[in-house]
Amino acid sequence: MSEPDDFVSRVLGVVNSIPPGRVMTYGGVAAQLGSRAARAVGQVMARYGSEVAWWRVIRAGGYPPIGHDAQALPHYRAEKTPLLLSKNPSATADDTYRVDYAAARWSPPA
Repeated sequence: MSEPDDFVSRVLGVVNSIPPGRVMTYGGVAAQLGSRAARAVGQVMARYGSEVAWWRVIRAGGYPPIGHDAQALPHYRAEKTPLLLSKNPSATADDTYRVDYAAARWSPPA
């Protein structure tokens, strides 16, 4: 069985490999590690994510990490990450945009 620090370093390694303008979901990062532990990836990102390009790991549906939509948007714009903007004037802060996952999805080479 792997040591917890090994899981942390492997998660951070996958996140470090995501190119600018591209994204993976928490589940995608877990799958890359041969795991289904998307929540564990989320825990790693919550504790250690500031050390990597955390905005490149998104929630299912293309949404940025909870509570970080305002901080992530400048990164997405700088990297030219494809975005879908809400046309709903009464949208909540979390629903003003999302990443166009179909266009921005990244899978590491096999």
